[in-house]
Amino acid sequence: MEILLIIIVALLLIIAVVVVFRFLSDRKAQKADADALRDRAYGPRDPFSTADDDAVRGDPRQLKPGDLVELRGETFAVRGTLRLSQSGFEWTENFLDTGTGRKAWISVEDDPDLEVVLWHECKGVTVSPGPDAVELDGRRYHSDEAGSADFASTGTTGLGGRGSMRYHDYEAGDERLSFEDFGSGWECARGEVIARSEYRIYPTNPTPGS
Repeated sequence: MEILLIIIVALLLIIAVVVVFRFLSDRKAQKADADALRDRAYGPRDPFSTADDDAVRGDPRQLKPGDLVELRGETFAVRGTLRLSQSGFEWTENFLDTGTGRKAWISVEDDPDLEVVLWHECKGVTVSPGPDAVELDGRRYHSDEAGSADFASTGTTGLGGRGSMRYHDYEAGDERLSFEDFGSGWECARGEVIARSEYRIYPTNPTPGS
């Protein structure tokens, strides 16, 4: 009888410990949820952050081969992505193709604000980078930045898996002019900054939680 009583008391103690542990765990989880909600509502944040737009229209920083981009009413597939880095600063260049002959590139960088630029290759350009200002088709562009960077290529970009390049970028308002050399001489492209409302991203095989 005493043994049975001991067993019953032990079981009651175990049940009590489990109940207390469960109560404390639930209370901790509720506090964490409340803190997270308060931080989202009242915590300090960048008033110009694009996070809300990214949640609705897709995050251009995460573009990868296979994703689709609806750009000004036209649908492109991302065929390849270049991830470039220079002294800790990173940006991407993505090769787009409609599959019907229309091709383009879009670059994505935070410097410090998100800037997405639509690029088209310029053929037969005789202008070379270097001067503080250059003219092309009657438009005068002023030097913005120049340097070299390392790159990693995925998908179809026309380049090897890894390498280095040099660049010289010019700008005129929201228009851009870029010269890039991946080892075979300068290539020129003209670009324009595009607004967040002008494109939408449809990722393939999104990562969990995205």
